[in-house]
Amino acid sequence: PFKKMIQQYAFKKADLIHAWGPVMTTSMKAANVDMKKVLVLPKGIDLVQFGNKKNTGSKKIRAIVTRSLMPEYRQDIILKAFGILNQKEINFELTIVGDGKQMSILMELAAKLKIKKKVIFTGQIPNTNLPELLQQNNFYISMPITEGVSASLFEALASGCYPIVTDIPGNRSWIKHRENGQLIPIDDSEMLAEEILWAFENKEHRNTAVSKNRQFVEENADYNTNMKIIADKYHELINTSKTN
Repeated sequence: PFKKMIQQYAFKKADLIHAWGPVMTTSMKAANVDMKKVLVLPKGIDLVQFGNKKNTGSKKIRAIVTRSLMPEYRQDIILKAFGILNQKEINFELTIVGDGKQMSILMELAAKLKIKKKVIFTGQIPNTNLPELLQQNNFYISMPITEGVSASLFEALASGCYPIVTDIPGNRSWIKHRENGQLIPIDDSEMLAEEILWAFENKEHRNTAVSKNRQFVEENADYNTNMKIIADKYHELINTSKTN
């Protein structure tokens, strides 16, 4: 349906489309859209609000999850990975932010895995509290089965969290495995545990990645900069249409 929509609407009505991410971009290419007329740009985040505080010096793994507690975000896989780390007697603290229909299921799983005391379920929190919470952690974990452009990922990168995410197109656009983060196959809790531990033990790599990720976000995902670019392009399109 999305491909058909592009074919029937997008370039009959305009000479430029603002595409937010890899899924839309792939669909456009499949629909034989002229990609020279497409601006691919994330909306971006507030880089003042999500500050650059180095937090890689912690002597234990402090990981945060900031996705809704819904089945497609696979927080159960994250808990199972930390259950494995717990069996290895690895010191950690896991913070799961948000609410959703799986809250009770996940809390029960944490208890079953004997990591209940090491997992903090914050529930829904004000957005204004999120930046500080991110900066208190050194890892960002996200295991969705599908993803577009994730503002949550950009917020984590800006805040100094090292990203470990699922190996899917939406994440591959921003994360390169063992370069600026790690990519994990869907539903692979064992590999997730291994990669978390690898990243924690390779502190120099992690510090370098965190620094580069902040720079990347500043250059590519600044809300004020990107929204001005988008607005200018739309004004340019409108003016061109009026001329024609």
